[in-house]
Amino acid sequence: MRIGVLAVQGAFAEHIATLHGLKVATVPVRLPSELRSLDGLIIPGGESTTISRLMLDYNLASEIRNLAKSGIPILGTCAGMILLAKEISDADAEPLGLMDITVRRNAFGRQRDSFETDLAIPALGEKPFPGVFIRAPIIEQASSNVEILTRLNKATIVAARQGKLLVSAFHPELTSDLRFHKYFLDIVEDSKSRLEENNLAEGNHG
Repeated sequence: MRIGVLAVQGAFAEHIATLHGLKVATVPVRLPSELRSLDGLIIPGGESTTISRLMLDYNLASEIRNLAKSGIPILGTCAGMILLAKEISDADAEPLGLMDITVRRNAFGRQRDSFETDLAIPALGEKPFPGVFIRAPIIEQASSNVEILTRLNKATIVAARQGKLLVSAFHPELTSDLRFHKYFLDIVEDSKSRLEENNLAEGNHG
């Protein structure tokens, strides 16, 4: 398994360290050529406007869209969630438009308003997950085909999944709890297995 981590700006080093801790082969992605032969991609937190501009400057945006269309799973955390959205309600960043959600940036205020809280995420098991929120966005709207994974105070959506796309408003890479990354890797493994099965079936029919 090879997981790419978009490494143009933001908290990419922490994601890479987490994946190394899980003994997963990791590729820092700065150029379109580095997106080839990946089984999954992580778009980290950071400055969404800056990451969006750099993705356009380095011709990464269209390649990432193609990656998603080809069925490669993508995890977006914080700014990554903003960029995966179909719509951003309060920004001039250009989203990738891959997930049927509307996101609002800096929903909790500035850096000094960052906080940490336990989250109930049934997909990860009964134990609460430590949610680290730093200038975090929220999901304001989600279509019916988006699975809501957790809410803050039973109201505000802060993690969701749509098929092979997974997003969180919080930073799982800043905790010692590996379950969110493992959940993403399970999606990747399942996707990889299905792809191999399809290729085998096509080969048998060829």
